[in-house]
Amino acid sequence: MNTNNGSATADFILLGFSNQPQVEHIISGVVFIFYIVTLVGNTTIILVSNLDSKLHTPMYFFLSNLSFLDLCYATSIIPQMLVNLWGPTKSITYGGCVLQFFFALDFGATECLLLAVMAYDRYAAVCQPLYYTIVMHPQLCQKMVLTAWLGGLGSALILCSLTLKLPRCGHRKVDNFICEMPALLKLACVYSKVIEVIVYALGVIFLLVPLSLILISYAIITQAVMRIKSTARWRKVLNTCGSHLTVVTLFYGTIIYMYMKPQNSTSEDEGKFLTLFYTIVTPTLNPLIYTLRNKDVKSAVKRILRGEQGGAFA
Repeated sequence: MNTNNGSATADFILLGFSNQPQVEHIISGVVFIFYIVTLVGNTTIILVSNLDSKLHTPMYFFLSNLSFLDLCYATSIIPQMLVNLWGPTKSITYGGCVLQFFFALDFGATECLLLAVMAYDRYAAVCQPLYYTIVMHPQLCQKMVLTAWLGGLGSALILCSLTLKLPRCGHRKVDNFICEMPALLKLACVYSKVIEVIVYALGVIFLLVPLSLILISYAIITQAVMRIKSTARWRKVLNTCGSHLTVVTLFYGTIIYMYMKPQNSTSEDEGKFLTLFYTIVTPTLNPLIYTLRNKDVKSAVKRILRGEQGGAFA
């Protein structure tokens, strides 16, 4: 077999559901609506967290970073997806595919680490309330966020470079809506044990380890909550922690199912719908979950709209 990548820089064809045009029309409308909600919801959280001085806390610093991540993640994928869904051609340039693949890995891995950081913040707030401002000081918060971003960048560089070096023997049809790892690995005409081992190793580092830390944090938080006698504080803890746990469940559940199981065990259509869920639905639900369950955010929005003092820069 000729494994020469002579067409390495040729355009890719994103198949999606091209064999079911009626399904693509429905999906395109849903994706467009979800993207608008993603833009409005996450932008609102970023603006409110920065404009309202009462939200200048570690929790909302991390939340605004999460919203920025979701904005970047969705914008790196959805516009090109809509172009392909609406247009007659399903192609994407080699450079466009590489960038989409890289940023999807980067933002996804960063979010894995950031959600673990947010769990630690909730642990410090609930279990060490008297020392919270000392433990979660601004410099530490900034370093934790920077570590998450650099960790995501490093993993994306490793996986992207290794995946794109695999010979494709002229294969250009990506059986998905976007250029993502499972679909691109299926284009390779050789089996790479090295990549499989690295994917699992990074999966442990960026998925299982952060998730384990999150579960440990919430196990300790649960014990602390059981000792809280104040009903108002108990409900506030449940609201903030419940929002984070919901986001963690949606994000980690889908990603682990997608990336930590053998690639051959996922059907083509199942993989596509899972891709739609974690690239479109999750970034849309995150701001809704945090705003609908969080009275502080809703109150801050009302103060800003009324132009009250709390809505000014600190």
